[in-house]
Amino acid sequence: MTDTHALYAVSPLDGRYGSRTRPLAPYASEAALMRARVRVEVEYLLALADLEATPLELTSDERDHLRGLYETFDEEDAKLIKTLETDGYAGFDATNHDVKAIEYFVRHHLPDDSEASPWIHFGLTSEDVNNLAHRLLVRGAVEDVLLPALYDLRDTLTEMAQEHRDLPMLARTHGQPATPTTFGKELAVYAARLGRQTARVSTATDALSGKLGGASGTYAAHVAAYPDVDWRGFAREFVAGLGLEFTPLSTQVNPCDDLAVVFDAFRGVNNVLLDLDLDVWLYVSDRYLGQEAVEGETGSSTMPHKVNPIDFENSEGNLSKANADLTFLADYVTTSRLQRDLSDSTVKRNVGAAFAHCLIGYGKTQAGLEKVVPNEAVMREALRETPAIIGEAVQTILRREGRDDAYEQVKALTRGREVTLEDFHDLFVDLEVSEDVREELLALRPETYVGVANELVDDLEE
Repeated sequence: MTDTHALYAVSPLDGRYGSRTRPLAPYASEAALMRARVRVEVEYLLALADLEATPLELTSDERDHLRGLYETFDEEDAKLIKTLETDGYAGFDATNHDVKAIEYFVRHHLPDDSEASPWIHFGLTSEDVNNLAHRLLVRGAVEDVLLPALYDLRDTLTEMAQEHRDLPMLARTHGQPATPTTFGKELAVYAARLGRQTARVSTATDALSGKLGGASGTYAAHVAAYPDVDWRGFAREFVAGLGLEFTPLSTQVNPCDDLAVVFDAFRGVNNVLLDLDLDVWLYVSDRYLGQEAVEGETGSSTMPHKVNPIDFENSEGNLSKANADLTFLADYVTTSRLQRDLSDSTVKRNVGAAFAHCLIGYGKTQAGLEKVVPNEAVMREALRETPAIIGEAVQTILRREGRDDAYEQVKALTRGREVTLEDFHDLFVDLEVSEDVREELLALRPETYVGVANELVDDLEE
């Protein structure tokens, strides 16, 4: 789409964000669906030719020519298929049927006297072609575009976690100052979560399955023509040859539980990144993180000083929209009235839009992470200004020494009050503990009370 046309696009996915969503075009566009359908029809025709029961024979050159229909598929081919559907072409009537137009497209590229023409789409229903084509596209979009973006994100988080593993930072539970952590450890948590959820996506994508059972999933037309052929075995082998698992039991529709699992897995990924977006946004708000200013960029139309966390806000919006779409898709595609209704057909055309919002979100989070810079001085000052957080360590050490009133003593000193390290030291002076324990207590500092946070980052390697 040209820049001029992008300004008039109905959806921002093809307009404002067109350059960001373009990598999905080979998997989510109308032309991509056409090409995938041609692939299924051609490979099915070749598989029929390999059956001993059929009289169909194809030479090596004919096979190469047929495979070339999808291997070199271009814009002109897509336009021809649309013409066959809407207007008719070269003796073919207008079909008003997108899959029938695919059949005519393949026939159009065969010689007039070709013996292969009657065998195109032999015994199939449209959903036999569509369910396979859609899954091929989903698999390609996930494996070639979305997963690489997620792997890059996890790598970025892992690198940042390693770099800042020793940087102490005040933690907040319930929004209140809590036991310190390190900035690197917090990023490691997100890297680990993202890794687990990304693995779910990969596993779900590997389990995508296809059917080839005819109009009601019974192989009725196939069996009527060739009752002695093992059509179930044929279908299993054909679907596996496309790199998909096989669905042996179906109606006209391939039950879309496998697609629903993929969509749900992406929601898991997106929820992790939404949580990350929110946390980083708050760290920027608290000045724990600064942002590198881009030369010439405007942060606010009225406040020249501002550098807004727009990448994380943009990611939050797109991932939230993606999750709404993914939830709808997962709920909708798993139901179909009786042996089939057509509502799922139009709904599946929106899978690419959901993936596009995912891709925008992943790119925006990545861009935001590349701009943020930890403000170590602010983080350390926040720790020094909140000495009450060593209260946990104090009462735990005193419990170790047998003091059953340890918690109450520290609570009386700190709860709802502004305290200083000197207040703690005054408490330590009067405690009936050994000098070694007193020195241990006096050595406590908020900025060093981080446990093994820096070592936990190494768990990412596992």
